[in-house]
Amino acid sequence: MIDHTPASTAPRQAAVLFILVTVLLDMLSFGIIIPVLPKLVEEFLSGDTAQAAVLYGLMGTAWAFMQFFCSPIQGALSDRFGRRPVVLLSNFGLGLDYIVMALAPNVVWLVVGRVISGMASSSFSTAGAYIADVTPPDQRAAAFGKIGMVFGLGFIFGPALGGWLGAIDPRLPFWGAAALSLTNACYGFFVLPESLPTSKRTSFAWARANPVGSLVLLRSHRELSGLATVAFFGYLAHAVLPSVSVLYMGYRYGWGPAAVGLMMAGVGTAAMIVQGGLIRPITSRFGERRTVVIGLLCGAIGFSVYGIAPEGWIFCLGIPVMAFWGLAGPANQSLMTRRVSSSEQGQLQGAIASINGVTGLIGPTLFTQTFAFFIRSNSPLSPQHSTLSTSLDLPGAPFILASLMLLSAAVIAWKTTKAGGS
Repeated sequence: MIDHTPASTAPRQAAVLFILVTVLLDMLSFGIIIPVLPKLVEEFLSGDTAQAAVLYGLMGTAWAFMQFFCSPIQGALSDRFGRRPVVLLSNFGLGLDYIVMALAPNVVWLVVGRVISGMASSSFSTAGAYIADVTPPDQRAAAFGKIGMVFGLGFIFGPALGGWLGAIDPRLPFWGAAALSLTNACYGFFVLPESLPTSKRTSFAWARANPVGSLVLLRSHRELSGLATVAFFGYLAHAVLPSVSVLYMGYRYGWGPAAVGLMMAGVGTAAMIVQGGLIRPITSRFGERRTVVIGLLCGAIGFSVYGIAPEGWIFCLGIPVMAFWGLAGPANQSLMTRRVSSSEQGQLQGAIASINGVTGLIGPTLFTQTFAFFIRSNSPLSPQHSTLSTSLDLPGAPFILASLMLLSAAVIAWKTTKAGGS
């Protein structure tokens, strides 16, 4: 097991604060468009929800493919040139992307915007490498939890603001997202310090930067490989949320952009409480291994509630349970960073982003097709055509599938880390 500490013996709190502000601004810009992008696609397709779900899933697949291809390159570049320039280029690229989407005259330009977004949105994985650079290994779970906390803040204010702006004009949230991303680029240029010393940088090599090559690192240690599998199932299950949630809530509960935005604000609040205030004491009490499993089981229960809830208020009961899923990611990521050297943190984060990219290639299409299959009027399982029972009408089937994935991940996490403990 490789366990290298950063140059300083204590976390560089100021540097952590800088990168958290960067992630917060990114999440605000990302969250603003969540309540309106699926609906804009649906509007371009004359209100056909099932067709919009399929196309939105394909857009997600295109975004994920670009993530899969570009993230390892960006991770290797950050190991070579430092984290700061990669973050700056990412923020500037996302600002241009949101402008393209704000001006999109048809759905084709929305697809182009998603492709640009997939190429540019590297700051999340680079932020993970940044945190690993400046934080001792025994405090990384809590630091990664702070990233989750600012994700929560982004989901509190971003979707709520996006829902409010979208009720005024469906294009307005994209302009707001562009302004935030470009502001973030300016912030990074003038304020964000570099976290990776020149002495710890490695040369750029395509063997490490290509998607397949970056994944080889994950096979260098048995437990690292198992933890990567846990991350795979976690990312795959998470894909159900951006892929079908907005369309699902509109279809099943009749919620519009404002209601969706408020619900996502509630999700963000719950996630912020768990990841910002509870992950450190829980990890200290139970250890990272048990924390991963607890988080995954809570996520599985939360998804089950989402999938079977016949009323919107019952759906909301799953939010606080689902929030504890946020324990799993930071603890799992911390365990992974302990198993590579300081000069490989960027490559590791690129590999993790590649896993996310692979699941992004699968997840959006898998979940949107599942959703579309169960709501189409000509589906053999729909109430209109089913000769068995109306109970086969399951618009929440994608969430049930995600729940099963997290249960599988919990079993793998427990067995993989059994020998090593932690």
